[in-house]
Amino acid sequence: MTVEARGNNLIAFGDRAPATAAGYREQPHNLEAEQALLGAILVNNEAAHQVAGFLAPQHFFQPVHGRIFEHAMKMIERSQYANPVTLKSFFARDDALAEVGGASYLDRLAASVVSVVNAEAYGRAIHDCFLRRELITVGETIVATAYDSTLDEPATHQIENAEQSLFHLAEDGRPEGGLQVFRESLLAAITSIEAAYKADGRLVGVSTGLHDLDKKLGGLHRSDLIVIAGRPSMGKTALATNIAFSAAKSFKAASGQPGSEYPEGAVVAFFSLEMSAEQIASRILSDVARIPSQKLLTASLGTDDFLRFTQASIEIETAPLWIDDTPALSVPAIWTRARRLKRQQGLGLIVVDYLQLMRPAGGRGSGSENRVQEISEITRSLKAMAKDLEVPVIALSQLSRAPEMREDKRPMLSDLRESGSIEQDADVVLLLYREEYYLERRQPPQHGGEQTEEHRKWQEEMEKVHSIAEVIIGKQRHGPTGTVSLHFDAEFTHFGNLERERFSSAPPPF
Repeated sequence: MTVEARGNNLIAFGDRAPATAAGYREQPHNLEAEQALLGAILVNNEAAHQVAGFLAPQHFFQPVHGRIFEHAMKMIERSQYANPVTLKSFFARDDALAEVGGASYLDRLAASVVSVVNAEAYGRAIHDCFLRRELITVGETIVATAYDSTLDEPATHQIENAEQSLFHLAEDGRPEGGLQVFRESLLAAITSIEAAYKADGRLVGVSTGLHDLDKKLGGLHRSDLIVIAGRPSMGKTALATNIAFSAAKSFKAASGQPGSEYPEGAVVAFFSLEMSAEQIASRILSDVARIPSQKLLTASLGTDDFLRFTQASIEIETAPLWIDDTPALSVPAIWTRARRLKRQQGLGLIVVDYLQLMRPAGGRGSGSENRVQEISEITRSLKAMAKDLEVPVIALSQLSRAPEMREDKRPMLSDLRESGSIEQDADVVLLLYREEYYLERRQPPQHGGEQTEEHRKWQEEMEKVHSIAEVIIGKQRHGPTGTVSLHFDAEFTHFGNLERERFSSAPPPF
């Protein structure tokens, strides 16, 4: 590549030709734009501010141009003036610059400038060429990986990696973020409040299907990461399944109806890393049909049970609930699949069951310290996914054994297992607790079949906490913390509103 000066204009030979005489194609680049931008910056440093938000040295095709841009930007950031004179000391012995005329090349760049008004347009052209070169690299990598097939990496993983690479490239190509005037933020807040007003008392966020919990949370807000944590057998998966199906059913019921522009439901993506899709479906069937899950497992259904089972399956089969039971998924894989679902079907809620079964993007480390770092990386990525897709993300998490060592076994935020940044990254943390579970295991022995005073007191305490679950709101960015009491029916693995269901023998509507 040679550069020649004609009058005040620098001409770069071969930078637009799609193919050389030898027949090969050169990568996309625009040397004139690179030269024009650098000249504009050297003449007027204010031009640098027009491109500082989206342009970086590695975006330049000509490496020496990238170095000139880097040094100029460093001087400008230090409130120093960058021009051919002040930059010459950095390039006095630069062999790459010597190939295009040495330090005098800086003078030629500055002398060739006609106007600095188009600096941003030059920067956009440079960045566009960079994206095209990266796209070529991604494509070549996809082809090479597809040819080099291994048993350790099936084609489905290669597709997910390819989609993730394209997504990162698309993210790099987006207009830069940055500071915005308060008026713009205020207008966005007014629009959100106006939507809440027009909703006429309905939630603008996704409803959990649990009225008391919705009152505390105001529904599940888009871009929020909601962590549901608890010890084993507290009902984390049951609560997440109830919320997911309730949202999907509400969305289906509201579609096309008046007020459906403010749906309390959502299209749901449920990523179950622990239970199979069949088990999740069985739980939902048990709840809707009001058939104990034990009957479904042992196939001991009567005629009436089978009729209710059939009717329930017809009722729920079209609910927009999508289940992925692939084990050991990484956040990039979930992100890719959720983005695809949003593009094809729409998406309003993501559920991940559960955090500790996920694997980090870069593989699994070893040792407890590494695991804490991995969980921190996973929660940060889940929060980023929630913001990118603009949907609430519910992630389930195990708690450490610390509550078992205390007399009051109610969980606290500090009990989050391998917490790392779970508490920090989450917008809402819900801690699940059932006193009945612990009290049941402290049943005093009976002597000779006769009830003792101790056993009678135990029965009274069991009656007080029977079928009651507590959701402790340990953290909430948008509102108060506190405790919400729910009804829990272990027979159907169903959470419901306490006052509605505790004193009613009739099955509650789902």
